[in-house]
Amino acid sequence: EVHYKNRYWHDTCFRCAKCLRSLANETFVAKDNKILCNKCTTREDSPKCKGCFKPIVAGDQNVEYKGTVWHKECFTCSNCKQVIGTGSFFPKGEDFYCVTCHETKFAKHCVKCNKAITSGGITYQDQPWHAECFVCVTCSKKLAGQRFTAVEDQYYCVDCYKNFVAKKCAGCKNPITGFGKGSSVVAYEGQSWHDYCFHCKKCSMNLANKRFVFHQEQVYCPDCAKKL
Repeated sequence: EVHYKNRYWHDTCFRCAKCLRSLANETFVAKDNKILCNKCTTREDSPKCKGCFKPIVAGDQNVEYKGTVWHKECFTCSNCKQVIGTGSFFPKGEDFYCVTCHETKFAKHCVKCNKAITSGGITYQDQPWHAECFVCVTCSKKLAGQRFTAVEDQYYCVDCYKNFVAKKCAGCKNPITGFGKGSSVVAYEGQSWHDYCFHCKKCSMNLANKRFVFHQEQVYCPDCAKKL
């Protein structure tokens, strides 16, 4: 017979409560009024896999995230069910997604190349862009953090806008960019002027927001126009 802490067994009945292996001549562990062999004790104390709910024992490859453990082969994408294992993943609540599925379901897509924006990126007029896609249509200079101008859904850096798009002032012949000094523009008969360039041809009085006379492609104040 076998006795332990005032309990008695036939030697043939002294078995592991889990695997029923005879423990009459082997070491054992008493736990919660149960007798267990060393192997089953290890399994009993091992963490349980969140995927298959079986113990994770020494030697098993596993993945741990915020206190939860999976066998490596049980850690799968919530969408495509492919094994993520120790690869990159994105948590969303109780779900986990591989990189491809996360890009498809959740990532913003660049309005220019339509590919997912996985990190960084910029937003202009509520539209997402890769920083490397938001460039000047003429010289391909990156516009993020730079001054630029939008013309009919095309984007230009300051230099390209001046050189290729901006109207030329009929007075000084320089581009009218809308930046800095002279951001106000006077337009008349298909021509444009910086507001500081719109002055009388004879007396040089500035005529922005004032009455003027347009004669033979030139601008005059009313008094000078009378003397023509």
